[in-house]
Amino acid sequence: MGLSVRHVPELVFTAFAVWCYWRLTGALLASRPGLPAPWLRFARFAGTLWTATPLPLAVPGVRFLAGNPLWLEWARGLALGWCILAVTLWALLPLLASSRTGSAAFDPARRRLLRRSATLLAGAPAAGTAFGILVGRNELGLTEVEARIEGLPRDLKGLRLVQLSDIHLGAFLDRRQLRRAVELANATEAHLAVVTGDLITLRDDFLLECLEELARLRAEAGVLGCLGNHEQTAGCEQRAKREGARLGIEFLRRESRRLRFGSATLWVSGVDFRRRSRDYIRETAPLVQPGEVNLLLSHNPDAFPAAAAHGYHLTLAGHTHGGQLAVPGFERQLNPARILTPYVYGLYREGRSLLFVSRGIGTVAVPARLGSPPEVALIRLCAT
Repeated sequence: MGLSVRHVPELVFTAFAVWCYWRLTGALLASRPGLPAPWLRFARFAGTLWTATPLPLAVPGVRFLAGNPLWLEWARGLALGWCILAVTLWALLPLLASSRTGSAAFDPARRRLLRRSATLLAGAPAAGTAFGILVGRNELGLTEVEARIEGLPRDLKGLRLVQLSDIHLGAFLDRRQLRRAVELANATEAHLAVVTGDLITLRDDFLLECLEELARLRAEAGVLGCLGNHEQTAGCEQRAKREGARLGIEFLRRESRRLRFGSATLWVSGVDFRRRSRDYIRETAPLVQPGEVNLLLSHNPDAFPAAAAHGYHLTLAGHTHGGQLAVPGFERQLNPARILTPYVYGLYREGRSLLFVSRGIGTVAVPARLGSPPEVALIRLCAT
């Protein structure tokens, strides 16, 4: 019921957001002396309290005492979104201030243009976040990818793998939305369905519901998967594997399965979530089958360097949500996931090894997606 190390980044970010908001509103009060100060001071105080909302809501004990209702997750998510806005606007503060200053000889038309541009820029984060909540997180689509593998056996050419990742069933994604994703996956008539972790978010209350929906997946070779960091945090990895097996979903935890397609063999291995890239070196080495086509399921894309070094032909991962809140047009470069990993979204190659990172289906922390719509991914194996 207490705090753990995993809460520290959120608490530090929220504290920084509170400071940013206080500086922002202070600058507003100083630059607009004609505005009604009492109301602005009240708004500043109330806004600061709202900006600080994620601090107590991050403590598990508070959620436990409140009964952990779904509305509490929404309150926390919206407050975190507000924090992101506060930090973004604070970063833009010098630009906004520069649009109001200048010499008397400064061109009035140009100054008006700067002011309007600054106003539009200031409103962009709020508009983007609203769009991400109301529209972006619901724009589920099918992404088709060709994975070109050197020396691919003839009977594996054209093999279709459908991937679902980062579901996060709970406050921000319900069973109806997950069922839509499953139906989209089934429409591909894939040879193999894979699930690459993060079935739930903070707790395992929704685990069984998620597995029941995933049990609707239909593929010739069945459904295989690996588990993510949120199953690890919730302490439900064993339960997920047990209940998944009962429902026909096999989660591979440092395990491999041999699949036959005609005269060809595909070895599928799965590993648990590890935070450091080097931890995957000892995880992946014993599972690879020399001389065969090897597929690795890893929630964390940082397993890729180890997978490539050991000879895996293809790694399927998730975890990043494609950044979740990315700058449209610069999705790979400007998004929060770049802080954690170079493998944000899409297809990557290292030597003869490929990695595909899915944007996933759900959201975490903030119920919004921008520049990173949810997806079901269909990967076709092709020969080079």
